[in-house]
Amino acid sequence: MILLTRKAEFSASHYYWIDAWTEGENQRVFGKCANRNGHGHNYTLEVTVKGEIDPKTGFVVDLKELKDVMEREVVSVYDHRHLNLEVPEFKTVQPTTENIAVAVWKRLEGKIAGARLHRVRVYEMPDLFADYYGER
Repeated sequence: MILLTRKAEFSASHYYWIDAWTEGENQRVFGKCANRNGHGHNYTLEVTVKGEIDPKTGFVVDLKELKDVMEREVVSVYDHRHLNLEVPEFKTVQPTTENIAVAVWKRLEGKIAGARLHRVRVYEMPDLFADYYGER
């Protein structure tokens, strides 16, 4: 079994807000992230797949296809978007690093031919990331 990881990057904005709370509660819990105009990040996405090495090609997965799936399913949907306002899965879910990792997994699961999804890692900043390994 081999693990193979591919990276991609996207830029997006978001904010954190719970409508049932007062503005003061949102400010207390989320701080500057509660600004309804949003703020942006340059995210790094790592997608790790696992599988057996094909004896003919030497690959676990077609690397171009993996890149294309990541581009189609995630990067083209999230890049230069306001996640709260423009991406369906974040209409009712806070676009935290953790929730972005889960959403990316759901977008990619079952769409990578020849390999199984092992891990999704989303970096919001170089020193902040979330890993998701699917429902176990």
